Parts: sequence; C-alpha cells; structure tokens
Amino acid sequence: MANPKRKLSKSKRDKRRAVWMRRLTARTLSTCPNCGEAKLPHHACPHCGYYRGQQLSIAREE
Repeated sequence: MANPKRKLSKSKRDKRRAVWMRRLTARTLSTCPNCGEAKLPHHACPHCGYYRGQQLSIAREE
C-alpha cells in the first residue's frame, strides 16, 4: 500500500478540508469601467465585451 513520503502540514490539510466553506461565500464583483455593469474581476464584461479597454467579443443581446 502507498505511504506518504512527507508529513502533510496542518495548514495544507486544513485548506483541503475547508473547500466547502469557500462555497458559502458570495463571489466578489467589480464594475466595468466601460459600461458600469457588474462583472467578475479579471474577466471580460459580459454586457459590453470589453476587457482592459479593448473590445474582445461582441456583446450578448439581452
């Protein structure tokens, strides 16, 4: 049977066990500087298609 080569630290063990806790918190949103809508940080805006001042995609029709 396989055995671990090194002792797993308490912080590594606890980080693995705390995944369910991260799912309880809401995701943080930022505002798009182009259109002002809410978007995920480091993602293109789903409303206008801009990311860091450049248009990357065509906006969705809603």
